[in-house]
Amino acid sequence: MPPTPVCTLTAVPPGTLLRVELGDGTPVCLGNHGGRLFALHDRCTHADFSLSAGELMPDGRVQCLWHGAVFDGITGAVCRGPATDPVPTFAVRVLDGQVFVEPARATT
Repeated sequence: MPPTPVCTLTAVPPGTLLRVELGDGTPVCLGNHGGRLFALHDRCTHADFSLSAGELMPDGRVQCLWHGAVFDGITGAVCRGPATDPVPTFAVRVLDGQVFVEPARATT
């Protein structure tokens, strides 16, 4: 079964975060940093808060609004605690203005 798009490219303009779901219900924080899309699991590893409700910082990092943990938008690595575990990431591709998130490439 081919993947289905999670949104249109226009739904996630540069400088924004958007919560989307994969076909299996997995929540994903989709971000656009200067035209480069990235996808993180939409749960902070510190306290299970939605990262898409957080802030996309000017350098492409994502800050959780609950306790201030900061993650690299591309790698999911912890940049600042209190989180200690990275956030899983997903591959993203755009085809004909549609955004696809690839669950098979999730990392931990």
